[in-house]
Amino acid sequence: MRKYMIHAILAALVLGIFVGYLIFLVDPDTGKAVASYLELVSTLFLRLIKMIIAPLVFSTLVVGITHVGESNQIGRIFIKTMTWFIAASLVSLLLGLLMVNILRPGDALNIPIPDAHAATGLKTSALSLQNFVEHLVPRSIIEAMANNEILQIVVFSVFFGVAIASLGDKGKLIVQGIDELAHVMLIVTGYVMTFAPLAVFAAVAATVAKQGLWVLLVFAKFMGGFYLSLLLLWGLLALGGFLVLGPRVLRLLGMMRGPILLAFSTASSEAAYPKTLEALEQFGVPNRIASFVLPMGYSFNLDGSMMYCTFASLFIAQAYGVVLPLGTQLTMLLILMLTSKGMAGVPRASLVVIAATLNQFAIPEAGLLLIMGIDQFLDMGRSATNVVGNSIATAVVSRWEGALGEERPAGADDAFLDEPAAA
Repeated sequence: MRKYMIHAILAALVLGIFVGYLIFLVDPDTGKAVASYLELVSTLFLRLIKMIIAPLVFSTLVVGITHVGESNQIGRIFIKTMTWFIAASLVSLLLGLLMVNILRPGDALNIPIPDAHAATGLKTSALSLQNFVEHLVPRSIIEAMANNEILQIVVFSVFFGVAIASLGDKGKLIVQGIDELAHVMLIVTGYVMTFAPLAVFAAVAATVAKQGLWVLLVFAKFMGGFYLSLLLLWGLLALGGFLVLGPRVLRLLGMMRGPILLAFSTASSEAAYPKTLEALEQFGVPNRIASFVLPMGYSFNLDGSMMYCTFASLFIAQAYGVVLPLGTQLTMLLILMLTSKGMAGVPRASLVVIAATLNQFAIPEAGLLLIMGIDQFLDMGRSATNVVGNSIATAVVSRWEGALGEERPAGADDAFLDEPAAA
């Protein structure tokens, strides 16, 4: 992302807060009406992003797999990727558990606790382990693409890519066509991203106009503790990256500031996917690895969202005065480790996962009503952290494969087909 786009998004973020608060001060009821129109702008932008995600993931992943070559190489990359994802998941969940026990933001809550039988409106029945495993394989690739089910698209693309690779020279024409599709989708991405500052302004202004800034002050300790925990998680992820990448991890984070800012301001890590992929390739990650690891990360490596699950669950327990022994908390962590892998594609995913977990530990599910009002602001930090975690994971796997190259100049047009397969 060019510097002027980053500056435009930052300006839109600040302007959105200012304009939204002015609207709220004039008349809160009017603010809600105006917010509905502003939300339309940000919703249209996110729909534009979702429009390109499925073909972009499919095309880049299929071409990447055909360049990996033999199936044993695919298996090796998969094992290395999942090793990092599982380690990062455990670190994220443990850090959330540790920080919420140290800071204890729920103890100081001075607002009325909602009724224990209050409805949250969240559907949790679809988050069982059995349903998640069944959900891995698409009933139809058309349905999976229509619903932007990234994990199902990844499963189909792996089978499709391996099948094309098995054709040898006969499959080159198909690969070339899909490669051109990937380039077209990247051009479309550039068109869509020109609307990013407008969408950021609309999203932030709508949230502030509808709720004002008071909602941030009421939960200042909870939000401050959560964002402090996110910063610590960033540090741990960067430290893990430093052990593998060396000082280059700092350069990687610098190159990711555009996608991170976009994910933060739109509260959507999906919105940053195309630019994250582009920045990784500019950093020196081969497309065949970036297009394989990054889509998997959107299903298995949502570090910010996973840390939020333990942090928010125990915050609600503290707010209700529910005492959970350490052993029970660790059991909750292991349950969240499994259920969090089904978050991709689920609306308000983190809240749904938390709701599915609370009732197993005698914590009123209605406690979610305490944090629903500020979830948009919390989701901004979660989304940005997801981008950080996935970008570091992709670069680390590339280094483990001995395929991490030198940084390429911005705007370099490197065709996917020109990349050599790993030895």
